[in-house]
Amino acid sequence: MSTVLLIFYILSAVTLATAFLTIYTKNPIHSAIYLVICMVSIMGHYLLFNAQFLALVQLIVYAGAIMVLFLFTLMLMNLNKEDEVHKPRMTRYAAIIVFIVLSAVLVYVFTDTKPIMGEYDYTGEDFQSIKTLGKVLLNEYMVPFEFASILLLAAMLGVVLVSKKEKDAN
Repeated sequence: MSTVLLIFYILSAVTLATAFLTIYTKNPIHSAIYLVICMVSIMGHYLLFNAQFLALVQLIVYAGAIMVLFLFTLMLMNLNKEDEVHKPRMTRYAAIIVFIVLSAVLVYVFTDTKPIMGEYDYTGEDFQSIKTLGKVLLNEYMVPFEFASILLLAAMLGVVLVSKKEKDAN
């Protein structure tokens, strides 16, 4: 077995295990941490597929920024065990059974299929490189790229203004 295939299997096992633990864990902070590990393992999959830009975006945007927002939200909500709604055990057992059956079906489907080879023309151009993506974004799509940055700036200013506390008139 090649090392790439071994790394793929390890990353797949980590991804599935942490995704399951994200749902199954009672503590919401632990669930968020498991979700971060899951997203980092998905980043590893992107690296195996030679998609470096997507891997970096996965790490910076999802595992970094979005999860920090999730953690802040969870900490601000101040979830206590007394306030938590208890789910029946049958719901948990049903979720475990659905997870096992779905995993078995996916393993069967992916081990029984053969990869598609030779149907696509290969031009030799690397569309996953950051250099090529930068040339396309800053040459052909310069105006939409700038509109997106202005839109994000306006959204950020809107959030700051909405979250700003008003001073009392007294």
